[in-house]
Amino acid sequence: MLAFAVTYAQEGDRLDRTLAAASDDLSRARLQELVKAGHCVVTRRQADTTIKDPSWRVKQDDIVALTLPPPTDTSVKAQNIALNVLYEDADLLVINKPSNMVVHPAPGSPDGTLVNALLAHCGDSLSGIGGEKRPGIVHRLDKDTSGIMVVAKNDAAHQGLSEQFAAHGRDGRMQRLYQALVWGEPVPAAGTVDAALARSANNRKKVAVSKSNEARHAVTHYRRLASFVANQVSMIECRLETGRTHQIRVHMAHIGHPVLGDKLYGTGMKSRTVHLTEAQKAALDALDRQALHAAALGFQHPRTGETHFYEAPLPQDLFNLLEAMAKLPI
Repeated sequence: MLAFAVTYAQEGDRLDRTLAAASDDLSRARLQELVKAGHCVVTRRQADTTIKDPSWRVKQDDIVALTLPPPTDTSVKAQNIALNVLYEDADLLVINKPSNMVVHPAPGSPDGTLVNALLAHCGDSLSGIGGEKRPGIVHRLDKDTSGIMVVAKNDAAHQGLSEQFAAHGRDGRMQRLYQALVWGEPVPAAGTVDAALARSANNRKKVAVSKSNEARHAVTHYRRLASFVANQVSMIECRLETGRTHQIRVHMAHIGHPVLGDKLYGTGMKSRTVHLTEAQKAALDALDRQALHAAALGFQHPRTGETHFYEAPLPQDLFNLLEAMAKLPI
């Protein structure tokens, strides 16, 4: 139950705005849903009235009471799967996701996902987001992409983080840095790929650069860190200005430098393996995924306003590949 008296300063404010000022954990959108569902009673001059209009105007000395229904259990089941937690508090947690882990259950991946693991890890500390007991996934990584993710535990954190991702770092609050091994040597050494993306018309599993009306603005900034194997392979860093599905993988393939091991966008690069030593070929075969890692994530804490920044070193499989590529043939 959330209950309070309306002050003189709040006279004439919208009901949802007044509720938002009194709540630390619920987003304004969630509060509007609760009001529309009949969970808000206002007492004015000793008369109780259920208010279902979020824009209804309050008056001084109104007593506002909002009943908070218990979060419904999600259909996704908790599973005791180990997580590499870099930071955790009452609002959020930051994890280093391994490769070969799907973020959310979907056809073909009904369990064993990050969400299954989060439900078990958070336990009773997990608040209801949108009325459902579940962790707040505010961004995703592909199944075979490793690296840092932030997850919301309550409505307020979910809303605050989502706003930062929606701003794409343009306001300076959020930073997303990726590292990848790509075919060839990108020239210039630092540049920007500005190419809209849409679902491929020929293969619905793929995303493609497109000028269709459905295409969404996408911008990737890259920087070449080093080149190996007579410039046949390069290590790059990418900074995202937008966060579209498969964005880095598609953009780097679009400029002729697909990510190593990418079975969806890099199949045309098989001929380049002739330049690799047997040890380098073995390291690439052992990888069995795209050589892409979410290396760093910075954001503003949605409650405290403090700047958080986390880094994750290359996982062992990518480190082994990088070491093999950097090793000169005898």
